[in-house]
Amino acid sequence: MSIRVLLADDHQVVRAGLKRWFEETEVSVVAETATPDGLVRLAAECQPDVALVEARLSGSDGLRAMALIKQQFPRLGAVVFSNCDAPSYTARALAAEASGFLRKTAGREEVLAAIRQVAAGETLWNPDDMRRLHGTLTVPHPSCEIEVALTPREAEVLSHVAHGLTNKEIARLLGISSETVKEHVQRLLRKIGVRDRTQAAVWMARRQAG
Repeated sequence: MSIRVLLADDHQVVRAGLKRWFEETEVSVVAETATPDGLVRLAAECQPDVALVEARLSGSDGLRAMALIKQQFPRLGAVVFSNCDAPSYTARALAAEASGFLRKTAGREEVLAAIRQVAAGETLWNPDDMRRLHGTLTVPHPSCEIEVALTPREAEVLSHVAHGLTNKEIARLLGISSETVKEHVQRLLRKIGVRDRTQAAVWMARRQAG
């Protein structure tokens, strides 16, 4: 049985390498893209069995696009294929009902086995993953009737936190001190009612999903 795969990665060499790995197997690449918009469009056009999605697509949020295609096509096997394995990314992937998280250091046979497993309707998450992330995911689903009054700067910081950036990295991007970033993070955590950065990332993902 043929397994139809959609590749979403902003590095052409990664996409080309995967396609070479799939030669002479039952796995075929039906479409590829480097952008979140392309992922959403091609998922609808091609209706693949499995999507391999980089967490960061063209400097944007591949996980948000992956969550959108999972909403539209719940039976689609979506695998995050990335080296961005910060806890916030892993938790957001699970919250978005991804079928698993696969690091790019995985070898050919591991990637093929993962695709076959997901195409068969199974998950790549193991019990240790589930136990570790269970507490992270127990955050209230944001109600559209409740507006959380984040300042523009807090919203900006939250977006960077959701992308797994450290306080130092956020400070460098925004041109402010790490201590100022720390204050923003502590304040926004209190406002949205979560206990840590990973839960904040999940909260943001769920709010964006509506």
